[in-house]
Amino acid sequence: MEKDNNLKHIQDALNALPDDFSILEEQIDVELQMAYFEMAKSERPVVLSKEELEEAIKTLFEGEIELEEKKHLLVKLAGQDNIEAFRAIESFRKEADDTIRDWAVLALQESRMVIQSSLLGEQQVFISTGLGGKGQNIRYFVAMQHAEADTAFNETQRKLIESEFGFFLNKSEGTLEEINFHEGFALAVFLFPLKEKLHLIFKSFIDECNQYGNFLSEDVIITNVKKLTIEEVKEFIKKNE
Repeated sequence: MEKDNNLKHIQDALNALPDDFSILEEQIDVELQMAYFEMAKSERPVVLSKEELEEAIKTLFEGEIELEEKKHLLVKLAGQDNIEAFRAIESFRKEADDTIRDWAVLALQESRMVIQSSLLGEQQVFISTGLGGKGQNIRYFVAMQHAEADTAFNETQRKLIESEFGFFLNKSEGTLEEINFHEGFALAVFLFPLKEKLHLIFKSFIDECNQYGNFLSEDVIITNVKKLTIEEVKEFIKKNE
């Protein structure tokens, strides 16, 4: 009952979203995202003067400044309703190395939302997850297990899982991006519309597969935070037995 109530609350929240929303496409670590939003919160509201804006942009592109200072500058620029600030962040992101690229991606997305909100006269909704997304689809990782623990899927079962999973996703305008089989598990990454009822798709898919021998467990692990390793999947199952 508690599980059903949680699903209902999540679905209600999704249904309340406006039709026009933006999803972060890049796969960025959730902890880094939280750090960005915490810094952004502490920096608000700060409106830079023309001189301060020019100085911030100039300093941002100076190679000798510390990483932490670059992060603060990106956050400050992202909060400005200013196309010059947006262009500066955009240029910086193109040149950014791995130590700050993801931070710059988040700053560019926030800057875009600030400007759009100002132009359209309404608050824009931005959704981010660890695995990112595409268009209005969220990217998920799923681990599916053989009904008999420690039993590997045979070739026929593998083909059936891949074909049926792809079929049910396509019916809901989702996309199967990758699927691998390892130690009695099917590990997949897929895109799925945010507002569609994901749990119903899985029920239909598993029921269809199990018409051919009840080989697929009804218990699945689904997350949009990160791709799990087979060791992490096994550890999760062990903790929840």
